[in-house]
Amino acid sequence: MSITPERKAELIKLHARTKGDTGSPEVQIAVLSERIANLTEHFKTNKKDNHSRRGLLAMVSQRRKLLDYLKKKDEARYKAIVKELGLRR
Repeated sequence: MSITPERKAELIKLHARTKGDTGSPEVQIAVLSERIANLTEHFKTNKKDNHSRRGLLAMVSQRRKLLDYLKKKDEARYKAIVKELGLRR
């Protein structure tokens, strides 16, 4: 369900604004998107796992807040990350 440290490092390297950047909204959104995708796959076989579903909804909400923040601060970065990750917005 969670992502491997190697995959997380790859996502950070791909979306980081500077070397060692792990806290920018782009990196956080990318990591959350990967975790959301993994949980979505998990629910295809485990339909009754409502405890994990609650965590999924929290992650989706957190990603939504980060996207709203990024859109308010810098719309060009927002559009770039949405296009790069293929998010519906």
